[in-house]
Amino acid sequence: MENYDHCSLFLDPSQTLPHVSDCNSLHRQFGGEFHSWPAPVEVVAGDRAASASKSHSQAEKRRRDRINAQLTSLRKLIPKSDKMDKAALLGSVIEQVKDLKRKAIEVSKAVTVPTESDEITIEYDPSARDESLKIKNKVVIKASVCCDDRPELFSELIQVLKGLRLTAVRADIASVGGRIKGTFLLCSKDSEKGVCLGTLKHSLKSVVTKIASSSIATNWPTRNAGRNTPR
Repeated sequence: MENYDHCSLFLDPSQTLPHVSDCNSLHRQFGGEFHSWPAPVEVVAGDRAASASKSHSQAEKRRRDRINAQLTSLRKLIPKSDKMDKAALLGSVIEQVKDLKRKAIEVSKAVTVPTESDEITIEYDPSARDESLKIKNKVVIKASVCCDDRPELFSELIQVLKGLRLTAVRADIASVGGRIKGTFLLCSKDSEKGVCLGTLKHSLKSVVTKIASSSIATNWPTRNAGRNTPR
């Protein structure tokens, strides 16, 4: 019987099969009817798991290398840290940062440095009453103004001070990156008449608001967008 199925073909003892590894010979002998079977699902899943595990291990190694590199950099910045473990090293770094922050605050109190926010501070300053300033027995006001550095700023401030009959006896001014901060010691021209701090602050706030509006209208510095209202 010429028509036989593939199963009888494999069971026929008269057939001499090529070596099982010779897939091309099998393919030619059986008329292209030989098909290779896919790998079992368990094998494919195992290969994927092994690949994922290898990738995870490599990523972890890179992360540890980065951390160790940063710790090495920190050791170079902290004195006598060669024998510190990681926890001690990080603790020492925290203390160093706190100390630097404290020193920066102390320096900022002594040095006039403009900030990114528009702000106004007003307070009485009785410590400024001394003979060298010739303002003994007069009320002294300490006023601080921080805003954009604009050409019309000082003319506006002078008008406010004249209107309130105040004289600036000392001024510390700093300008950095288009920002300016001025700290003024003010004394009233009327020795027996004081000045309301609320009135002075409102007048200075009007000046700063006007400067901010002018900066935005003329696109002075682009960072003005969204700036806080002066406090």
